[in-house]
Amino acid sequence: MMTSTIPTTQTAAWIQDPGPDCILQIRNDIPVKKPSAGEVLVKMECSGICHSDCHNVLWPGKYTEVPGHEGVGIVVALGSGVSEDLLGKRVGVRWLWDACKECSSCKRGLENHCGKQRNTGRNTWGTLQQYVLGSADFVTRIPDGVKSEIAAPLLCAGLSLAGAVSKLTPEVQPGDYVAVVGAGGGLGHIGVQIASINGYKVIAIDTGAEKEKLSKEMGAVAFVDYAKQDVVQAVKDLTDGEGAHGVICVAGSEKAYTQAPQLIRNTGVFVCVGLPPDTFMFPVSPIHISNRGTLLVTSTSALLIGSGLVIRGSSTGSSKQMDELLQLALEGKITPKVEVYDFADSPNILEELKRNEVTGRKVVRVP
Repeated sequence: MMTSTIPTTQTAAWIQDPGPDCILQIRNDIPVKKPSAGEVLVKMECSGICHSDCHNVLWPGKYTEVPGHEGVGIVVALGSGVSEDLLGKRVGVRWLWDACKECSSCKRGLENHCGKQRNTGRNTWGTLQQYVLGSADFVTRIPDGVKSEIAAPLLCAGLSLAGAVSKLTPEVQPGDYVAVVGAGGGLGHIGVQIASINGYKVIAIDTGAEKEKLSKEMGAVAFVDYAKQDVVQAVKDLTDGEGAHGVICVAGSEKAYTQAPQLIRNTGVFVCVGLPPDTFMFPVSPIHISNRGTLLVTSTSALLIGSGLVIRGSSTGSSKQMDELLQLALEGKITPKVEVYDFADSPNILEELKRNEVTGRKVVRVP
């Protein structure tokens, strides 16, 4: 089913010839796609812009021409086989566009770890356009009472960190120290809030007075400025010399990943979230973390086997965690710091994200 008021072309953020010098374009001649079987067409109200959207612009051949993966809008058309109940509903289109439903991960309710998953902005055009295709079974119903501009960043930034915080258990318990590396950014500041709600004592790691202020507002008990302090020593000083019980690395820099294991005490948990360059290999050997020159790791920094360090990866959370997160937002327990901009500002926002200049999350109104 499709209404007759849907145009054939639309305004969208467009990537032409991705690479180091590519700049996001705003174009008005992009075709509106029609929903196939099992799909819905969503007229976007707003979309968050994530640091990982920079990869669309920078990495040729790996992502689609339209970035974005945290959009909220109204279902305006249905493909065949989709329940009429979805028409007119406000939904979110998130990073997990769909999953196979048949693999062992999906059958355990862990569709976020499906090996055959498709992702918004990676396999299908993203949410920085007026009309977005979504999989009817994987769009997220947005509850009344949660504003669209608040819900949008929860679809990626919030869900990514809800998933990451859940990976701390069972080793890390309420009252334990958790360091969040990249705490003042779009994902990190929500992670600080989620971890604090779960009873962890959060040490926020980032740089600048603005990000320190935001991190403490979100519940961090301490802030370490990596540009001014010896991060490893500062974390140890805050944790009786042993290091944090858990570390969530939201930052995607090589230095952040190289340094993170040094922040963790024996039997601690390291959760990897941020996306470093795909050429970067995590420098951990089973015996020790050796000296890697420019990667700034010392040979005495950690003993992986002796310490019992647990390393887990987390790109996003599950549908169940998504619903739980929106309920927390409805109750006012999770409130991301959001600034709303015009759609035309999208290229500038993406450039700011490249330079790590964004505090909190920037959301654009889709025209």
